[in-house]
Amino acid sequence: MTRFLPLYRTAADRLARADWLLPTLARFLFAAVLLVYFLNAGLTKLGPGPLGIFTPSTGAYAQIFPRVFEAVGYDSDALGLFHWLVVVAGTVAEFILPLLIVIGLLTRLAALAMVGFVVVQSLTDLYGHGSALGAWFDRFPDAHILDQRALWVFLLLVLVIKGAGPLSLDRLMAGRG
Repeated sequence: MTRFLPLYRTAADRLARADWLLPTLARFLFAAVLLVYFLNAGLTKLGPGPLGIFTPSTGAYAQIFPRVFEAVGYDSDALGLFHWLVVVAGTVAEFILPLLIVIGLLTRLAALAMVGFVVVQSLTDLYGHGSALGAWFDRFPDAHILDQRALWVFLLLVLVIKGAGPLSLDRLMAGRG
């Protein structure tokens, strides 16, 4: 055991100095696990044509304002400017924020905005769509809201705290300034 402890301490010291590893892996995992999820979710909200971002699909309103949309008989024309702005902003966010994180540009800000996005998304799922919250400290690790979204937020908070890491546009821009 006495031989093991110095080896352990040496390895732990090297890992502690590898400050680049955590944010780099966090961005990689975000890209591997969540990038396509958010991009596909954004695509479902686009209306027809090249300017479909400005004419959201009916599915966009159903996803973001499920109860309000049902109350107006699924007629998006019956919704106001506020609803349109929220849907367009949410759709743009689903494209822009994940891409900023993956390329490492304005990473801390984009990750913080994504935390807010995930919170709003989770609340919409809970109160608008009636999804089950799930529970922590149970034997099931896959509750759609509480377990999964907690891990997403943790991953994003690593980026908020640590930044993008060395392989990023943030680092490239910092070197020039």
